[in-house]
Amino acid sequence: MGRAVTPVDRLIAILRDPGDAVSLHLPEWMMVLTVARAELLLGSLAHRLFGLPVPAEVEAVLNDARTEATEVRRAALWEANRVAHALRTLGCPVILLKGTAFVAAGLGAGQGRSIGDCDILLPRSVLPAAEALLADAGWEWVKPDAYDDLYYRRWMHELPPLIHRERDRMLDVHHTILPPTARPKPDAEALLADAVPLGGGLAVLSHDDMIVHAAAHLFADGDLTGGLRNLWDIHALIVERGAEGLVDRARHHGLTTAVGRAMRLSHAIFATPVPSCWRQLSLIDRLFRRRMMARDGWGRGRRPITRLAFYIRSHLIRMPLPLLLRHLWIKWRKGRAAPASG
Repeated sequence: MGRAVTPVDRLIAILRDPGDAVSLHLPEWMMVLTVARAELLLGSLAHRLFGLPVPAEVEAVLNDARTEATEVRRAALWEANRVAHALRTLGCPVILLKGTAFVAAGLGAGQGRSIGDCDILLPRSVLPAAEALLADAGWEWVKPDAYDDLYYRRWMHELPPLIHRERDRMLDVHHTILPPTARPKPDAEALLADAVPLGGGLAVLSHDDMIVHAAAHLFADGDLTGGLRNLWDIHALIVERGAEGLVDRARHHGLTTAVGRAMRLSHAIFATPVPSCWRQLSLIDRLFRRRMMARDGWGRGRRPITRLAFYIRSHLIRMPLPLLLRHLWIKWRKGRAAPASG
């Protein structure tokens, strides 16, 4: 007997070929929609299914998702505009990252894309001036704790997260795309130098660097939570503009392993058209695929041992073990010392 078809399988099949949706019954639809929401892919699914016949109950959910995606896009673009305005005197463009970059550049990867924080990239040398300008424009630190602030500034690839006191929107200011303690060392100067201007003080990474960043974020900077959404980003970028030059760019940034795994998994899961050298899954790749598809029809995480292993991995690849143990010890002590609420 073959492996049972799961709601994650059905979601992937519909994203690959929306025509597969016509065969679903309503109970199957409810599970697919639940998984899509949990994976932050509901807006992308709604975009893919626009104009196709689906049950009325499903169409109501999809219409709501399209409306929400339109509002998310508007808010993201306005926030980017406000950030660029606040930093207009820096003398360098504000480079948008992730979902905000996709919608600002008008890319297919932005269609229906969920967007949370506004992520930007700036030269490390301008960060002190950028902090002052953002504070003057209404952004405040989310983590006022002195240790958390020091941790971000010493060990992370971004400033401590900021939030705007009036709009309640989060802002992450990056100076590179991976923590300095991580083994891969992306070339931040090359990321900045090859960015593509959009006007209005904004820019986005080059096409190849967008894919490299997405792969780095997926495999070298996390535990694969939301992995299918990030992999769909990569799929959409490649479908729209190809992958020519990606091998050399990944090598330049020291991210050949992450990019290669992203290509293989994207091809295996979404049938992404990648070069033949990226079409055969390794045994380790299959473990990553198992983690990325570990969700049941209620949207809950499955395979707890697999998820725990990847959670531990996400910390180990961020910093050397002695530094990690010290960090976890400090956080544990601070948690124990915190006064109980209520």
